[in-house]
Amino acid sequence: MIVSHLQQDQDQQAWDQYVLSHPGASGYHLTAWRCVIEKAFGHPTVYLLAKDQQGHLRGILPLVLLASRLFGRFLVSLPFVNYGGLLTSDENARKALLDAAIQEANRLAVAHVELRHQDLQELGWLSSQRKVTMRLGLSGRFDDLWKAFPSKLRSQIRRGQKERMEVSFGGSECLEGFYSVFSRCMRDLGTPVYSKRFFTQILAAFPKDARICLVKLQNAPVAAGLLYGFRHSLEIPWAASDKRYNRFAPNMLLYSSILEHACQEGFQVFDFGRSSPDSGTYRFKEQWGAKPHALVWHYWLRGGSALPQLNPQNPQYQLAIRMWQHLPLAVANRLGPHIVKYLP
Repeated sequence: MIVSHLQQDQDQQAWDQYVLSHPGASGYHLTAWRCVIEKAFGHPTVYLLAKDQQGHLRGILPLVLLASRLFGRFLVSLPFVNYGGLLTSDENARKALLDAAIQEANRLAVAHVELRHQDLQELGWLSSQRKVTMRLGLSGRFDDLWKAFPSKLRSQIRRGQKERMEVSFGGSECLEGFYSVFSRCMRDLGTPVYSKRFFTQILAAFPKDARICLVKLQNAPVAAGLLYGFRHSLEIPWAASDKRYNRFAPNMLLYSSILEHACQEGFQVFDFGRSSPDSGTYRFKEQWGAKPHALVWHYWLRGGSALPQLNPQNPQYQLAIRMWQHLPLAVANRLGPHIVKYLP
């Protein structure tokens, strides 16, 4: 096996063709996500590809370098999203890419490498299954889903309809409304918000596959979600609602409308995104009929160090979270992107 770095143009078409033909691929393996991350955050990327002696592509591994004084240096495949990791056609390519990843880790002096997979793989690395993603199978008929919803859920959806909330789907023209809801929600949760540029780059890179669903009450955005479709699956990586309108249940109308849209567009699976088992978000997704699917993240650790805990559940971040929740929204929106870009 010969492992090399993907150049900006060289082998890019072959890389994407390999992703589209691989049954285990996610949309995040496409090279367009490299451009999104580089343009939105400025992070260096290391995209490794393995070829056999005949020059046939046998495996790929996209990596992003995150480096800051506050959180350290590490390589992730891929940060900010749920999926990434190795895609290979055989064991030789897998071993070659893992060895190359460790070489890159040593060259860049990182503390760890994190690979985000959908299934447990025999890599010889430590693994964590702390998170699950919640997935709902779609039959193609929204009426079938509706009948299966609990009566309380149907009542909550109707509440938003009775309030004459308006639901729309669109692209960049919906970004301001989405971001106004999303940034407020992140501040209320005590979480630094991504820059608007991040979502701008996603919509520009995937004009057919990325959409925004926006729920308005009297022309004011009250709930929103950014959708990303790949193959037969539609995912909602980022969603939010304005808690000031919780009594009207705009979040329920949001998800109901998205599920109806997914059925109409012919998707077979709706991916609600990741949650901690038995958490509030887990139970929220479970009520729609979604089932958990383990997310397996594999780690190479320098010097036998402990698994990284760069997440809101880490006790050392609790004070910072409580303080962030009390920041003025304008201040949180200004500071947040400079912090969250280093949190994978």
